[in-house]
Amino acid sequence: MQELLLHCRPGFEGEVAAEMQDIAAMQGIAGYAIASANAALVRFVCPAEGDAEALMRQIDFSQLIFARQWAVGSWLDVSPEDRIAPIITACSKGPIASSVWLETADTNDGKAMAALTKKLGRPLESALTKTRFVRPNKVDAPRLHVLFESGERIFVGWSWADNAAPWPMGIPRLKVPREAPSRSTLKLEEAWHHFIPRDEWDARLAPGMTAVDLGAAPGGWTWQLVNRHMKVTAVDNGPMARSLMDSGQVEHVEADGYLFKPKKQVNWMVCDIVDKPARSSALLARWVSRGWCREAIINFKLPMKQRYQEVLRCLEHVQAALDEADITASIACKQLYTDREEVTCHVRILRAGSYRAV
Repeated sequence: MQELLLHCRPGFEGEVAAEMQDIAAMQGIAGYAIASANAALVRFVCPAEGDAEALMRQIDFSQLIFARQWAVGSWLDVSPEDRIAPIITACSKGPIASSVWLETADTNDGKAMAALTKKLGRPLESALTKTRFVRPNKVDAPRLHVLFESGERIFVGWSWADNAAPWPMGIPRLKVPREAPSRSTLKLEEAWHHFIPRDEWDARLAPGMTAVDLGAAPGGWTWQLVNRHMKVTAVDNGPMARSLMDSGQVEHVEADGYLFKPKKQVNWMVCDIVDKPARSSALLARWVSRGWCREAIINFKLPMKQRYQEVLRCLEHVQAALDEADITASIACKQLYTDREEVTCHVRILRAGSYRAV
């Protein structure tokens, strides 16, 4: 039986399960989630033949909040004496793939499988290429995911590049720039990778744009904006990194980020303030509904319980403010790999409405 297998941050399996249950119901497809605490994986099983793949094709992966990556396929029980042959047999029943990704769960047990996946990687890829089940020249073909739960239990599935994360397990390979003041800089960089198509970066993250970073100190997110040659207003009562102030691109305003109001519209507002999600969503709603920025990225710190429901409330709050101002905008939300007990929200104004001028 085919099913959807979804990767997530350990501890957020319940949120993935609840979200998938809601979405499947909206699509009219019967299914149920199987989730174990801290497994970093969620199984979504559709009893009817073909429904798992149909559900995957009907859902826009970029709109899923808590899932990092997904694939549609089935499980195999294999023998340590020969793991490759059963995988080849499973591939004979699926589509031709353009590449193969060997994966594990993002857990300590999963990381312990690294030696095995490394050992099998080259011979498996060779066998798949020889049997023509993987054809690198077929760039539009799906990707083959081979996930090792253990040495004797393997998931074989597929995903399509235009409707899945572009990295194995949904984990981007980003490095903290040596010059950045803090590791939080990766949050904004990953957000750009997720929310903005790479071929639009030069237009939407262009040199000379203006940005406001709320809760900026010591400057991890400001560094990303400066690195894109933007002019940045960094709002925080705390000190900013000296290197950023010496760049000539940063104005430091010592103020509470929640109370700050720009003098004129800016291209970007970004915010990584630790506070209640309702307060942060109200801040975001105010900035986008009043036309203070054209695009915004903000983190919502999540409570210990009802995290999925809290995110939905935040998004509804923002959408309601946009509707009242007659503004058309795209809203997306994702728990990124660099997020912890939080999610990252992005809003882009597509059509201005009746908001008040700054």
